[in-house]
Amino acid sequence: MGRKRFEEVSAEYDVVVAGGGLGGLTAANILARNGHRVLLAEQHSQFGGLATYFRRKNHIFDVALHGFPIGMKKTLRKYWSQEMADRIIQVKSIRFDNPQFTLETTFTREDFTRILIEKFNLGKETVDAFYNELEAMNFYDDNKMTNRDLFNKYFPGRNDVVRLLMEPITYANGSNLDEPAITYGIVFSNFMSKGVYTFLGGTDLMIDMMEKELHKNRADFCTKAKVEKVEVENGKVSGVKINGKQIKCKAVLSNGNILSTVHEWTGDKYFSPDFIGKARGVRLNTSSCQVYIGLKKGEKFDFIGDLLFTSTYPTFEPDKLLSKEITSRTYSVYYPDIRPGTEDYTIVASMNARYEDWADLNAQDYKAAKEYLIQDTLNALDKYVPGIRNKIDYTEAATPKTFKRYTMHGLGSSFGTKFEGLEISMKLSEQVPGLFHAGSVGIIMSGWLGAANYGVIVSNKIDKYLR
Repeated sequence: MGRKRFEEVSAEYDVVVAGGGLGGLTAANILARNGHRVLLAEQHSQFGGLATYFRRKNHIFDVALHGFPIGMKKTLRKYWSQEMADRIIQVKSIRFDNPQFTLETTFTREDFTRILIEKFNLGKETVDAFYNELEAMNFYDDNKMTNRDLFNKYFPGRNDVVRLLMEPITYANGSNLDEPAITYGIVFSNFMSKGVYTFLGGTDLMIDMMEKELHKNRADFCTKAKVEKVEVENGKVSGVKINGKQIKCKAVLSNGNILSTVHEWTGDKYFSPDFIGKARGVRLNTSSCQVYIGLKKGEKFDFIGDLLFTSTYPTFEPDKLLSKEITSRTYSVYYPDIRPGTEDYTIVASMNARYEDWADLNAQDYKAAKEYLIQDTLNALDKYVPGIRNKIDYTEAATPKTFKRYTMHGLGSSFGTKFEGLEISMKLSEQVPGLFHAGSVGIIMSGWLGAANYGVIVSNKIDKYLR
């Protein structure tokens, strides 16, 4: 589909995009469509970043949770193709099961409002006021309100309400109660418009279609191409070093971690002391564990929901979601109708996690911990799919070390950096002209839609710079 071997790429481009996540892919496509000579270089063997997939036996496993707002349809239509936009479909059911409540929702504002009024006995005026405040939030607002402040304002003493409203977003981007409320509010508002959607055909088809579009728009793109250095001459970007090869370019778009972009790829000496001071204060976000489960051919189970948020912990405590003693899991369930023409059932169990809980294990202990993670997950899943062990023919576990290996993000961060990373990302080109970044920063830009749209925003800045 046009993917080049690295040995075939040219010696000079207008722009090199370092990293093939959804932000890098989208920016590369827009820039190529606008007539720029583009090289997209991905160090892994697969495009997509954390929105990717892998194959095992007869199974295709999507990495991470599937689900994004309706806005993804517009983004794909405008910046990719109508054919891709037509494959955005709404998931049928999102379910919660924990000691405080069990319920099913379409995850729309109307349905959540109904649930909050009928099941949680809240007044409609309070619920409407909460939503209206979220909808008014912008990421550039200087708002000091924390998530804790926000929930105390509208739902004081109601941990059950906080669990319903925040738990899915905590799973999706690592938010906790002490972070700026806009890091929660903007993401929640996006999802709350018209529910949760997925890509008909699976992530594998989406990435294949993106590669075809890149080829059609004459972008060069390759995998197993690791950016090692951003070259700077006379204070501005002049090229990159990839796999030991020097490639000239006028601009570089990093789709990697912002801290790696500044400190490793470029070098502190090219930035002002004040900027480096701020960059060193940026905190990495947390990571994830996942267990991938594939059913034997011919095996099936009844519908249990598309996304299933489960917990055995009595109350909602974001810190407990990170504990290695797992009490909470989200199951992302893939039925055959997600990939028409197949009969495959797969389940991906996701748990938020800390890198330090896994980093220092020796090989034997690490292997044992991964196997325990699988078995413990199967024990928990048996409640929803009775006899699950007799139905499966493949399991595999990923840990924060897995995510660090494949994404090269510090601490295996699944959600980029904390909120303070956004300023560093957006002001990169003010420090080094020609150097840009699109990635998961400040939580706001995490998720499929946020990643793609950040690629759109930055591609426009690069287009203006190049012209």
